[in-house]
Amino acid sequence: MRRQKNSLLNIVFGLVLILIIAGGGFVYFSPLFEKQPAKIVLNSSGFWNLKDSLSVDLFDKSGIKSYKIYYKSGNNIEKLSENTISAKQEKVVLNIKPLPLRPNIKEVTIAIEVYDNSFWNFFQGNKSYKEYKLSIDKKRPLARVISNSYNIKRGGSAALVVEVRDENLKDKYITFNNEYRFELIPYLKEGYYAAIIAWPIDIKFDEFSRVNLVAIDQANNETTTKVPFYIKDLKIKNDKLTISDNFINKVSIPVLQKSDYEVPNTNEEIFIKQNRELRANNVNTIKEQSLNNMSKEMITSFNLKPFRRLSGSKTFAGFAEKREYSYNGQKIDEAWHLGMDWASIKHAQVKISNNGKVIFNNYLGIYGNTLIVDHGFGLQTLYAHTSQFQVAKNDEVRAGQIIANTGSTGAVFGDHLHFGVLVQGIEVNPVEWMDKNWIRTRISNILAEAKQEIRSSK
Repeated sequence: MRRQKNSLLNIVFGLVLILIIAGGGFVYFSPLFEKQPAKIVLNSSGFWNLKDSLSVDLFDKSGIKSYKIYYKSGNNIEKLSENTISAKQEKVVLNIKPLPLRPNIKEVTIAIEVYDNSFWNFFQGNKSYKEYKLSIDKKRPLARVISNSYNIKRGGSAALVVEVRDENLKDKYITFNNEYRFELIPYLKEGYYAAIIAWPIDIKFDEFSRVNLVAIDQANNETTTKVPFYIKDLKIKNDKLTISDNFINKVSIPVLQKSDYEVPNTNEEIFIKQNRELRANNVNTIKEQSLNNMSKEMITSFNLKPFRRLSGSKTFAGFAEKREYSYNGQKIDEAWHLGMDWASIKHAQVKISNNGKVIFNNYLGIYGNTLIVDHGFGLQTLYAHTSQFQVAKNDEVRAGQIIANTGSTGAVFGDHLHFGVLVQGIEVNPVEWMDKNWIRTRISNILAEAKQEIRSSK
């Protein structure tokens, strides 16, 4: 009997042990008892202006059960927010509204405590706790205009010099109609910047709003200063062009194929894809190459000579021509021509007018074999439809150097050069940059005027 009793006890003990092990295994491995605490993210640069709300993200797979948010300043502790969440939410987004603080407060601490829905920790859930120290900055950056061009013309360019200062400066730039952004380039010494800006041709005269200097610090304090300009309109030339089957077969289709585009079934669709979709892609490439490769080194001087027309050439097309394309008597598309087309002899030598650095030389869809040369200060020149390059990417070129030969590559029939001027990737009116007096009064004098003030400053 005793032996049977001991055997029964051993069986019971074994079963209890198995249950304990199984239960322990279930607790340890079950997602109900997950042990990963919630993730807390305060979306902040480490600065707070005490005007904007702070955004907090809470993440947990088992769901957020509750949270508390405290604010600490010295010995003062104040609860900002507290909540228990009934429904399962794997992500919770919170906004911390600023509290009125003493004027001399330089730093605060935001403390965040979170529990999740896990059964771990005797069903209390995993606890997360984080503290964030934030520097208080309520002062807006200094942002003032020192000098700028007197006026700007649609499709044209202008220059300006500004002073921007803040010990926690995050960003600074120029905006055109709050649509286009232009980078500021260091000028002469710390705290001073210059830029050439453009009036994009697609913004009409009556759509002009304003040009702003914008400066933002790490606490998101922002200063916006208007740059004063008198504005002038540009006379637009409207052209009507008829597209033939011959052009589509000999130009549009090869250009699409060479650009790795699928060729549509109908001639109308083929031309539209080449003229609209491929063109847009090419223009974006130009902007990207221009912005990514333009020199941002400090400017101490900017000696630019007027750009010259292709030697011995005639002008066959100018800047800001609005072209309307028709096929079989019906309008099918339109586009801007934003450069100068010059033609002389076949494979004519292309000489550059100013020193620079080659930042792009490649086949570029409708533009064909294309060169882009950076001249500093956000200014570049573009040479399209060339038959061959005489320089390579990253080459330093000198004024008067042969850089290419004219050709008929891209979406064109005849041998010629498309010459364009870019301001931070936007094609502007080359005629201005071919005018010695315009360069002196709109660019050089603006830099010289600001230079006197900057050098006399402490």
